[in-house]
Amino acid sequence: MADSARIGRTIGESVPHRPPPLHPPTGAPNVVVIVLDDLGFGQLGAFGSDIATPTIDRLAGAGLRYNRFHVTSLCSPTRAALLTGRNHHAVGMGFLSDIPIGFPGYDGRIPRSAATLPRVLRDAGYSTFAVGKWHLTPRWEFSASGPFDHWPLGLGFERYYGFLGGDTNQYAPELVCDNGFVEQPKAPEDGYHLTEDLADRAIRFVQDQQQATPGKPFFLYFATGAMHAPHHVAPEWSDLYRGRFDRGWEVWREETFARQVAAGVVPEGTVLPPRPPWVPDWETLPAAEQRLYARMMEVFAGFLTHTDAQIGRVIDHLEATGELDNTLVLLISDNGASAEGGPTGSLNEHRFVHDEVDVLADTLAHVDDIGTERSYNHYPWGWAWAGNTPLRLWKRFTWLGGVRTPLIVHWPRGIEAGGEVRSQFAHVVDLMPTVLDAVGIAAPPVVDGITQLPIAGESLVPSFSDAAAPARVTQYFEMLGSRAIFHDGWKATTDHVGRQLTVEWEALPGSHSFDDDHWALFDLEHDFSEAEDVAAQHPERVRLLEGLWWAEAGRNQVLPLEDEMIGRFGALIMNPWGPVLRAEYRPGGGPVAEEALPPLGAGFDLFVDVELDDPAASGILTALGDANNGWATYLLDGRPVVAFSILGRPLEVRGADAVGPGSHRVGVNYVRDAAGGGIVRLSVDGVVVGEGHLEHDLPIRWQIGSAGLTIGRDRGLPVTGDYRPPFEFAGRIERVVLESVFAPRPDPEAAVRQALHRE
Repeated sequence: MADSARIGRTIGESVPHRPPPLHPPTGAPNVVVIVLDDLGFGQLGAFGSDIATPTIDRLAGAGLRYNRFHVTSLCSPTRAALLTGRNHHAVGMGFLSDIPIGFPGYDGRIPRSAATLPRVLRDAGYSTFAVGKWHLTPRWEFSASGPFDHWPLGLGFERYYGFLGGDTNQYAPELVCDNGFVEQPKAPEDGYHLTEDLADRAIRFVQDQQQATPGKPFFLYFATGAMHAPHHVAPEWSDLYRGRFDRGWEVWREETFARQVAAGVVPEGTVLPPRPPWVPDWETLPAAEQRLYARMMEVFAGFLTHTDAQIGRVIDHLEATGELDNTLVLLISDNGASAEGGPTGSLNEHRFVHDEVDVLADTLAHVDDIGTERSYNHYPWGWAWAGNTPLRLWKRFTWLGGVRTPLIVHWPRGIEAGGEVRSQFAHVVDLMPTVLDAVGIAAPPVVDGITQLPIAGESLVPSFSDAAAPARVTQYFEMLGSRAIFHDGWKATTDHVGRQLTVEWEALPGSHSFDDDHWALFDLEHDFSEAEDVAAQHPERVRLLEGLWWAEAGRNQVLPLEDEMIGRFGALIMNPWGPVLRAEYRPGGGPVAEEALPPLGAGFDLFVDVELDDPAASGILTALGDANNGWATYLLDGRPVVAFSILGRPLEVRGADAVGPGSHRVGVNYVRDAAGGGIVRLSVDGVVVGEGHLEHDLPIRWQIGSAGLTIGRDRGLPVTGDYRPPFEFAGRIERVVLESVFAPRPDPEAAVRQALHRE
């Protein structure tokens, strides 16, 4: 209690203590960090593209463009480094938060010894909001039970609206508001689009905060799901680009490169590396393939222009309310352009997670579905190569195409030399110290009694006014076994190609063994695009940089190395609360997160106890996912149906007769065959009424960005054309039982009967 405060016998004899409110330094700016996803170095207009991004170009024209800014080459690690100012392995985010494994650098949990930027700003008197993609919560903490320590509100944000996973359907996302799952505000058929919704919410957060506390600075973290697949956008946006990309990726890349050099974002004398052999020569492709791939890029371009328009709405709001002049805006991409569509692109990007390549004939047959709710599309890797012009390779690799992305800084009150290019080497860990420096707040050495890890980054504020300001000297890179190190103007990069995507592993030249890796060497001061390997001329420098990489790896918890996706699944820390083998559900709750369900892959029994008055009752009993990857059980005019769509491949098993009035038990039994796939049996009151055969195993994960099992209704998009959500069940559901099956059963029909009466 303050010295002047006093508690007397009555209030008249007492002097209260009024603690002063937290106030940032006078004149401290608002901060807006915009994180785009899977956007390449050459895909913004301000960085040489012919794709329309007028809002972003306006920010660049009045601000600064950094052409040697670097990230980690994957989403969760970059976001962790951005929000903590520490290297990604040092804060447990050496890979995706979805796959935490039992080693410190890969725990998937930002530790309390790395207080985040929003936490530091909040403690200094800022309001803090996060809107959009999060992807910093371990997979087993996605459910409605949490725990919520690694949700946005647990890491320093006061408000949150967005989605927790790595991507989501732009027309039907799995939305979270603060610490709970919520329904989207309108249906896909009513024109819903996630990026528009995110912009609405960002504007609302800022408006509400400024009207309640005028002048109080805020930190807005605006992380769109764009430009990550699925590339979803309405036709009026993608049709703006009809015919634009018909000449192919080589021509587009060459023209982009010319614009980059003319604009000064790529230095004169830079070498444009030739097309690598694993990217097809456009002119040799059949006309149908050219049209397909061009359409995929038209949709991507429309998606980007649409995203720019939503960013524009947020920026326009700040300008209209007088906040833009004193708002520090930082815009980045979390990694380079993505090649996860494979060589021919994908109609359903869920297949990437299962290491599947799309059947080209099937994609060609659905070219008109690209960009719509009937697809989960991703363009082919030729466009990723071109999108990273003039750099090598793409996302997930530590070549420059994976780790060098645009950085735009806009701050009218703090930057005088608008429109200039800055060429200092910079890294995503530099953004937290940059913000703190601009705001005038020191990083605290202790938070909540916990000594904090040292900040790895360095402030870029000196470069705001000085193009020759000194830059950082050393930075390591590692992702999925691909390794690189920058030191004093030189970069050494391994040729390691891990088994992430089989077609990629087989097509790309390079080493598949850590013992055989070649360290290529590049003089980045004179070789902007990593075009000339000079390792043979400087063997001593290669040895120095390799040794420095190992030292940085030891200091930042990089080891052990792992370059196989399957290897990481093998080391995956399973649900720490133990496996759920049997669960009961009832209608009325929210969606049950996929991660909280019993495992289904080896087999499962589903029982739904219903009561019907209407013999022709219809509606959902249970549903998970959608037609891109999902399954549902329902009644249609009283007849039972179980429908699967395994990575878009449908199977529907239907009962011929209506269930009838009264109490009944609808059952589904699936047991995996030894060779994969298996028989699905549909039953009513213990009698099998239909069966079908799944040709493929159930997916490892039904939705990349997580999904929830709903009871008595569906949400978002349907699994089958039989219905449109919500398709609420017209009868009564007493309970639902879902139970894992781990052992093959010699008599499936007997197993069904046994299971139906085991209780």
